[in-house]
Formats: sequence, structure tokens, C-alpha cells
Amino acid sequence: MRPGSQDRAPDTKKKGTKAGRMALYGMMTALAFLFGYVESLIPIHFGAPGVKLGLANLAAIVSLYLLGGAAAAGISLVRVILTGFTFGNLSMMLYGLAGAALSLLVMSILKKTDRFGCVGVSVAGGAAHNIGQIAVACLVLESASLLYYLPALLAAGTAAGCVIGCLGGIVVERLSRYSSFL
Repeated sequence: MRPGSQDRAPDTKKKGTKAGRMALYGMMTALAFLFGYVESLIPIHFGAPGVKLGLANLAAIVSLYLLGGAAAAGISLVRVILTGFTFGNLSMMLYGLAGAALSLLVMSILKKTDRFGCVGVSVAGGAAHNIGQIAVACLVLESASLLYYLPALLAAGTAAGCVIGCLGGIVVERLSRYSSFL
């Protein structure tokens, strides 16, 4: 031990611990999977097939704000694969991956601009998710007639994005208090 080293304050520049971040990765992945399961149990008839509440996106938006874009992408990828194998099929995973990828790309870009709050980022993510899924469906089925569903999906994505953004903002604010562990 160097002389006088015990008198120094601990280094506060390093944010959080690796264990704290890994624990949060695990919790967000588990919550995303659990919310995906809950979503699969709730039938919604909103004039278009595939409308969901977007509960699993709560974990994505919280992860984006607390852990960053790469972590949110990893958590979303694991969630889509797990829920696809557990509660769906390969085509559901394909649509989910397209929606999640476009959603996270849009949300990451908008978050970096600092021009939108958590609600605005989430609404844009919900809309992008639906656009990504419809684009893949049009390519797979080789039919542009599926674009007919887009207005209903965008309305549902906007509404879900508002709710998820509000909830995500609350969760991020509360978990940020414990940022010394992140």
C-alpha cells in the first residue's frame, strides 16, 4: 500500500459495477420475456391482426435509457428468440426481429438527439416496430395489400408507445437513483 493511499476518496469516475450492470441485463431480459408471455395471453381485436400492447417494449426502453443501445438490442434479441420459440413460431420470430430492429434503431437515434423525451422516443419506436413488421410481411407474402393494415397498426403503436413511454420514464427515473450500481 502506498503511503497516504488510505486517505484518498474512492474513484467516483467509474460509473457502476460490472455485477450491477449484469444483474440489470438479466432482470431486463427476464422482464421482457415475462411481458412477452403476458402479451401472448391477452387477445386484442383492433381491426388488424398482430396488434399487441407492447409490454415487452417497456424493458427495451428502460434498457435503452439505463444501459445503452447495444444492451437494449441484445435484450430485445434474446426476448424475441425466447418468446418465438416458447410461444410462437419461426414466422413470428421473423416479424418480431424486424419490428424490434427497426424500433431500436429509431429509438436509439432519437434518444441521441436529446430532442425527445422518453414518451416521444417510445411512440416513434412503437410506430417503427409496426412499419418493420408490415414491411417484412409484404416481402414474405409478396403483397402490398397488407399496407391496408398500417393505419390501424400505427394508431395502436402510437397509443401503446405513449403508455409504455410514460411507464418507462417513471421506471428510468426511479432506477436512476441507484445509478451507482449501474
